[in-house]
Amino acid sequence: MSNIAWSPDERLDAYRLMANAGLTGLEIAPGLLFHEAADPFAPDAASAKQAVREAGAFGLSLVSMQSLLFGVEGAGLFDGPEARARLTIGLTRAIDLAGRFGIPNLVFGSPAQRRVPEGMAMSEALDEAADIFRAAGDHAARVGTKIAIEANPAAYGTNFLTHLEDARSFVERVDHSAIVAILDLGAMHMNREFDSVPGRIPALVNRLNHVHVSEPNLAPAPAAPERLAPVLETLRRAGYAKAVSIEMKRPEAGLPEVEAALARLLEAARKPEAAHA
Repeated sequence: MSNIAWSPDERLDAYRLMANAGLTGLEIAPGLLFHEAADPFAPDAASAKQAVREAGAFGLSLVSMQSLLFGVEGAGLFDGPEARARLTIGLTRAIDLAGRFGIPNLVFGSPAQRRVPEGMAMSEALDEAADIFRAAGDHAARVGTKIAIEANPAAYGTNFLTHLEDARSFVERVDHSAIVAILDLGAMHMNREFDSVPGRIPALVNRLNHVHVSEPNLAPAPAAPERLAPVLETLRRAGYAKAVSIEMKRPEAGLPEVEAALARLLEAARKPEAAHA
């Protein structure tokens, strides 16, 4: 589960709920995990040790990172050399943090930082982005992590890689072992493609490095265990053995709703068709 679902002062109670539900993986936004550090992407040894020890005490390991460009001002994939350099610097610091803590997956979403400007052909944007991510992939491979390219719906303010098929095609264009795919179920809901998910998994699974169990606008997830169950079962049958992570923003009800979301995830995993998910 991602730690964007609670505030830093709720973290220990959230970890306890996760452990009670049998979860073993924690997805992090660095600004929330290393909230006591002056720079959460370069936390001092004491802050880092405490944060990792706290999670580890509940059997949780760090399996993914999101919010890669948190705190980076003026970054943009297609907004000129300076903005592109700022984005590259932001990616590099996230990759280095992942290497430091052995985090195997980085989720690149950042819809506002990847909008294709008017007048730029999509083919040109794809070529520019592919060059940037090949270089980032080289660095990621050196430190032992991977960058998962997330499809962000147009409703999130972008016009680049808005659908799963766009993101999958881009990963194939980059053609780098450290540039991989993520299946974000919230995006599939928003694009009205959720019902197609089980049928798409077999063609996606070889490049799939992470799955987000999410809802539109990061509402509590999963909303409907009976709809999630076939997705979990298809992932299992396809041989997917990496993280499946709840991604939801902090609900108004706080931790009780986090606990309820965990219960719904377990219900989906225990459905007859997903008994071994």
